Amino acid sequence: MTTKQFRNERDSMGELQVPANALYGAQTQRAVNNFPISGLPMPRGFIRALGFAKVACATANEKLGLLEKKYADVIRSAATDVANGKYDQHFPVDVFQTGSGTSTNMNANEVISHVASELLGENVHPNDHINMSQSSNDVIPTTIHVSACLEISEQLQPAVQHLIATLHQRIIELDKTVKTGRTHLMDAMPITLGQELQAWKDQLSDNLDRIEQSMSRLSTLPQGGTAVGTGINAPEHFSKEFCNALTATTNIAFKPMKNLFIGLASQDTAVEMSGQLKTLAVTLMKISNDLRWMNSGPLAGIGEIALPALQPGSSIMPGKVNPVIPEAAAMVCAQVMGNDTTITIAGQSGNFQLNVMLPVIGYNLLQSIELLSNASRQLADKAIAGFTVNESHIKQALDRNPILVTALNRVIGYEKGAAIAKKAYAEGRSVIDVASEMTDLSEAELVKLLNPEKLTQGGVSE
Repeated sequence: MTTKQFRNERDSMGELQVPANALYGAQTQRAVNNFPISGLPMPRGFIRALGFAKVACATANEKLGLLEKKYADVIRSAATDVANGKYDQHFPVDVFQTGSGTSTNMNANEVISHVASELLGENVHPNDHINMSQSSNDVIPTTIHVSACLEISEQLQPAVQHLIATLHQRIIELDKTVKTGRTHLMDAMPITLGQELQAWKDQLSDNLDRIEQSMSRLSTLPQGGTAVGTGINAPEHFSKEFCNALTATTNIAFKPMKNLFIGLASQDTAVEMSGQLKTLAVTLMKISNDLRWMNSGPLAGIGEIALPALQPGSSIMPGKVNPVIPEAAAMVCAQVMGNDTTITIAGQSGNFQLNVMLPVIGYNLLQSIELLSNASRQLADKAIAGFTVNESHIKQALDRNPILVTALNRVIGYEKGAAIAKKAYAEGRSVIDVASEMTDLSEAELVKLLNPEKLTQGGVSE
């Protein structure tokens, strides 16, 4: 590059060259130079929330008489554009950076300063104006909470609700389809497909309840704690005015943390929410694997259902079709579980008054939310909504299931039942045939006692 492709910028450490067309300044460039580690910038959702935070800070500072309206207006305008993604290419700082996220905070301050200065026609300083009443130490933890709240409310909760609604429709359709239940992957007492799917649906509903409970803490913010939690250089009521402004922008009811020290020194709430996301991943993994097992075959597996055929399954075996959506969802779940481990380790890194793994917490938390949102919708639309049921195969397996003899325990006893089950299995015969030979029960009594549909309703057979 020629010198004309660069400009000189200065910060407290001196001068250095910055790309001529970059909206950021010296501190961002130092971070770019210092952290060529992963090539992963902070996520869009994080930069969006950071822009909203800067809007709210400007509004709070103006309302409290610290910032002139002319500065507040241009800062709000520039920060809103940051939130809307207009300048994403000017946020190059790597996730793996200074543990406070200071580089990303200053990246935002410098970009907003550059744009706001052009709008106003005079200097709007990145520290004195944009970062007024703030520190990276409260801005970045706040942004973690705000970004996660936004992504959960706008993406994850609607996606899981869509999956629940899709399951609800299939439950209605399959409520009378009786199949062999399985424990230890072995034949067990009968259930309906509707009952099986109802368990999935209720697991997901429980997950939404857990996430909602954690949202009550995630929506409390440490903004106003500034450097160490004392609120040095931030006026009284700044936290309250910041949350009021942010609530007006996002329509999420944010409020100040009761103890601002906690929000800087720890990331307990992010760890908590990550745990809820991990639990959702466990549920989705269970659903995905159940679908894979039920779909297995088509000839040598369980073969109860056929998932939609979406793509060729093999580069060498013509005609093979694989359960690609449950497989992709299972990989998402594995990633989320790994992210939770990262967040847990990072959450332990609160040394005295500051956690020093903030960027990686934000990155992994938002990735988990995004992956779970997308996987939930794909499972709903491309697996659960369209699978077909192999009714004849299900009935054949059910009719030959020797475990149905369990329903006779109260009549003939466990030992006699075990003998009937073993003989039925060994000879490949139905329980009714064998029981009619080995007991005094009539065929009509056995048909009544061993009615699979009735057995799905629980209780005592009479």
